[in-house]
Formats: sequence, C-alpha cells, structure tokens
Amino acid sequence: MHKYAIIVAGGKGERMGASTPKQFLELNGKPILMHTLEKFRETDSSIEIIVALPENQIDFWEELFHKYQLSKVRHQIVKGGSTRFHSVQNALKLVKKDSLVAIHDGVRPLVSSETIERCFGGAEDKGNAIPVVEVVDSLRHYSKQDKTNEAVSRSCYRIVQTPQCFTSELILKAYEQEFDELFTDDATVVESLGERINLVEGNRSNIKITTSEDIIIAEAFMKQHSI
Repeated sequence: MHKYAIIVAGGKGERMGASTPKQFLELNGKPILMHTLEKFRETDSSIEIIVALPENQIDFWEELFHKYQLSKVRHQIVKGGSTRFHSVQNALKLVKKDSLVAIHDGVRPLVSSETIERCFGGAEDKGNAIPVVEVVDSLRHYSKQDKTNEAVSRSCYRIVQTPQCFTSELILKAYEQEFDELFTDDATVVESLGERINLVEGNRSNIKITTSEDIIIAEAFMKQHSI
C-alpha cells in the first residue's frame, strides 16, 4: 500500500523561551524538523511526506531548506490550521484512498525506523496503530475538585508517542467530524468513531522536544546512538 507521512509542525517556541519556532531550532547541526523528515526518508524512500506549517513560517522553512542544501528530502507543504486538528485536516486533502497514513509530530526527530515500521505494519494489519512506552515513574491521581490524591498502578498506563498510523479510509472518515476540544491526538479523533485503538512498541528516545532541556536530552541520545 502507498504510504504517507503527515508531519505536523506548528510550534511557536514559547516554552523554549526562543523567538525561533522550536521545529526550526538547530539540533546537531540541522533544524529539528529536517532530522524528522530525514528519518522517514531513511526508513522508506517511497513514503510521501506532507508537512503542515503555519502560513507565516513557510517562507522561512523554504529558506532553511535551501540553506542546508536538503533537497534530497522531497515533501509537499500545506498551510496549517488554527489547531493541530485543523492542520491534519488540511494535510489529509492530499491523501489518496487505499493508502496508509502516519501522522507525526515535527519535533520528534528521534523516532526510530523500527517504530515507524511497526506503526505502518500495525495499521495495515488492524486498521490503526499507535506507539507507546511503559511508564517508569510512580503515578498519583489528583482530583481538582476535592484536592485529594491517591497512588495508581503505573502498569495500567502507557505514554503515547507518534507516528500514529491509520488506513486512509479510517483517518479520512474520522477527520470529517467537527473539532472537539477532547481531541488530544489523532487516536482520540479515531476513537470517537467507536474504533478500538491498537498499541505497538515505541522507542524511549522518541521524545517530543518542547523545552530547552529537551534539546540537551536529544543531543545526548544522538551522541549515544551515533545519529
């Protein structure tokens, strides 16, 4: 089946305390977003990449693209929407039927090829697949209403990552729905149709870079794995 990767890159860098949007910050000599695109290209060169960017960032990205001489990673650009949901919705307009669609955060540059392959494979077998990793910290449930808290078993929880993969039939149908604030990721959009979400193994280093500390962690991972 034909494969698409929708890369959602709508960050503003506010939590970074930086004027440059976080997806354009340099990591190990390249913009974070470029590392992300290259990972999908290295995994499977046939994957059709679609990048959703805020309209006011498109020119800047194209300048970076030429500056770093990154023309080997071909991709299409679509204008992002007011929310992540609407950005994905715009990108899905380029997706053809009878395909597999991966939706990934632009600031997760350390996703492994194995994780990408597991997600596509799971979606092909079961209609959808999202990567998760086990929780290693202790957890407590906190009630905002009465300010109480209690310990919960971490074995019952998983940390969700991306790419989240779906058949085109399923994801196109899901994004015909009206936006709901309860949609926290693509899996919740699909789940609202009554679909069961299938979990596959992610990779621990597949962190979402949102703070300056995350860049330090990402660089350490890259050094450790010689990325």
